[in-house]
Amino acid sequence: MDKYINPLESRYSSKEMLYIFSPKFKYTTWRKLWYNLALTQRELGVDIKQEQLDKLYKHIENIDFEVVEKYEEKFKHEVMAHLYAYADLVGDDARKILHLGVTSAFLMDNTDLIQIKEALLLIKNKLKIIIKTLNNFSIKHKNLAILAYTHLQEAQLTTLGKRSSLWLQSLIFDFKELNFILSNLCFRGVKGTVGNQSSFKELLSSNFERVKNLDISVAKKMGFSKVYKITSQTYDRKLDSSVLNFLSNLSQSAHKITNDIRFMQHLKEIEEHFEEKQIGSSAMPYKRNPIHSERVASLAKFIMSLQTSGGFIAATQWLERTLDDSACKRLNIPQAFLAADAILILLNKIFSNIRVNEKIIEQHVKIEMPFILTEDILMKATKNGGDRQILHEKMRTYSMQVRENIYLGKHENDLIKLILNDESFRLTPKDISEILNPNENIGFASSQVEDFIQEIVIPILKET
Repeated sequence: MDKYINPLESRYSSKEMLYIFSPKFKYTTWRKLWYNLALTQRELGVDIKQEQLDKLYKHIENIDFEVVEKYEEKFKHEVMAHLYAYADLVGDDARKILHLGVTSAFLMDNTDLIQIKEALLLIKNKLKIIIKTLNNFSIKHKNLAILAYTHLQEAQLTTLGKRSSLWLQSLIFDFKELNFILSNLCFRGVKGTVGNQSSFKELLSSNFERVKNLDISVAKKMGFSKVYKITSQTYDRKLDSSVLNFLSNLSQSAHKITNDIRFMQHLKEIEEHFEEKQIGSSAMPYKRNPIHSERVASLAKFIMSLQTSGGFIAATQWLERTLDDSACKRLNIPQAFLAADAILILLNKIFSNIRVNEKIIEQHVKIEMPFILTEDILMKATKNGGDRQILHEKMRTYSMQVRENIYLGKHENDLIKLILNDESFRLTPKDISEILNPNENIGFASSQVEDFIQEIVIPILKET
């Protein structure tokens, strides 16, 4: 344990996401690209023998990383190191057809796009699971009255299901953005050294239609239905920036959700699952900290900090390409995906076992209801013949008095008693009971949840 270990690998991310950005996935993809390039060139009439292709195919998975390392130390060039290591395996005859007409970007950029596509699909599947879980949570709690806050001060009543629907809406914004990126994602394809496909004029007899067939055929063999019509040596780095923007947006949603959970856990209204042997604090044995929500918030901050790097790269590329994007791309795209993957794992863990303390929620509502509904009480008293201005001043005085008593340790809110005992309000216990019914004071929150679920969420869950 004498070397740094990235915690995204050792603690947070899934095996599936780690594999997508693993050396094995990356460099076997390079060999698949070399093989499919040669295969397509043969299909288009280039003099390539089946025996040569068979040798390439046979050794796609057989990568000796020690040999690659020795070649890279010698050449100081990653692609050429892998090319020579592959050529050693396939033999003198097959090595002749490797890398015909292409540059390093054929391997590196196309592989980046494949990794991005696979990572986005994995994120999509996990995000859809969270959307379904939150959908069920929102339906279950659509009628549970809870205090709503503005400026972090008690305002009116809403429902827990309405609040979680707001979380759900943010994730749906992210889901739609993800779908947009996937629907527009293309393969870089076979574009040559600066993007003009000049190297294929000789190879394919100056026939542009054959060159286009080469481009799209290789793309289809690698799992893409379309290619970027125009590239330089690289695909447009705006794509990387868009992907990082999406991952940042997803992180912002997750951070907001877990901020709310942490505040509500502070109020004891909801609580993350706490296991029997779990330790909350090394110093305070009673602690039950919202560690998963805190971890989500921390990872989200990390992803948001990576967002700007994509913009810097896209903005500062020179002409047809410069290599000052390479080291940054090795870090920001994989780590942003690994962290986003970890966030979705944590969100699923949180909402699969979250505890809702309905009795505490009811207590908080009961304490604050008289304050929240003073306007309703005032309207009823005025309707019964009271003087609105006089009653308003009395209500203000009583409210300040009760609030001060609560601050001094008297936990009972006796504002209603004061009002009922004041004959100028002309209110009966029945009048007050009707006003203070929580279910009559949540507005259309429950109906809003039902409409939102039916019109927005269900169609997304039905998507294949």
